[in-house]
Amino acid sequence: MDTILKLFLTALETLPEFQPGDDLAQEILAAASREDLSWKDHAVVVIAQKVISKTEGQTVDLGTIEPSDRARRFAEEYDKDPRLVELVLQQSRRIVRMERGVIISETHHGFVCANAGVDRSNIPDDRMATLLPENPDASAQKIREKLTAAMGVDCAVIISDSFGRPWRLGQVDVAIGVAGIAPLEDYCGRVDRHGKELNATCIAVADELTAAAGLLMRKDAGRPVVVVEGFTGSESSGRAADLMRVPGKDLFR
Repeated sequence: MDTILKLFLTALETLPEFQPGDDLAQEILAAASREDLSWKDHAVVVIAQKVISKTEGQTVDLGTIEPSDRARRFAEEYDKDPRLVELVLQQSRRIVRMERGVIISETHHGFVCANAGVDRSNIPDDRMATLLPENPDASAQKIREKLTAAMGVDCAVIISDSFGRPWRLGQVDVAIGVAGIAPLEDYCGRVDRHGKELNATCIAVADELTAAAGLLMRKDAGRPVVVVEGFTGSESSGRAADLMRVPGKDLFR
């Protein structure tokens, strides 16, 4: 009989509105204590990018942005804020597509996403916008070390963000920062249930865990941290950078 696997996902409900300089790991521990949540070894703590960016000071006052001519032309044609367009251009290593009021770009990290990850949602001040963390993998590792030391158990940390997908409607939360978990599980060389060798299957487990956590986070719920228990993947570690396809194997560049 196959082993029955169960995942348990718990969203923390009592986290504060985060500010630059806040100790995010300490706030997570305090909320877990208030909510009587104590996780075991191999739990995965999924944290929304927005709170990472807030605590690390990755916010920009749009009043400080001087739009370029390119940003002004695009903003005027599509009724956009030229300061926001300029900020997106500044955060982009490469513009993939810029038309019909949509900007798809490659960030300095190598992510391909809308608006280079620049976002104005879930920020009380309308003048402000958040940027992606400078190094999401390093941010995940720093929080993991604090949580592991305080809890006395090993855990993994994933930083999530919502990305759109080519050819499909709707956004899905994906991993942009990873620590303490292998983000990919390679099935190549294994055999399926009928004895056929697998030669192309590689599962993005970090993205799958992140998407599951996203069901509890919700953009309007104020629940930016979800603890996932029961995952029994590889005990090796990796980075979210491992999830990015190299240009030489990318048919769409």
